[in-house]
Amino acid sequence: MRPVTRSAIAAGFVLLVSQSGAAGADQGAQLTAACASCHRLDGRDMAIPPIAGVDQDKLVSAMQAFKSGERPSQIMYIMVRSLTDEEVATVARYLSTLGKETTQP
Repeated sequence: MRPVTRSAIAAGFVLLVSQSGAAGADQGAQLTAACASCHRLDGRDMAIPPIAGVDQDKLVSAMQAFKSGERPSQIMYIMVRSLTDEEVATVARYLSTLGKETTQP
């Protein structure tokens, strides 16, 4: 293998590793962006239950119930079905850390 090729492969690997580390730190926020299209992340209840600051285990349990069909909701089934168990845990962990805003509009 030519030195230039080895250097390019090594540089690509370093870039991939550094990007995956940054993506890991932001993965919860990225995955939760889809949730924010319906659920308010500021803690206000506007007809769809707020999910910010909810207990992590409660969120995982609810998402797993939607995913299995035990808890009916066509939209939630579709949204959660696309997530792995690890991603469900990441979303729940991230959401549980968000503070709830106490002021109402």
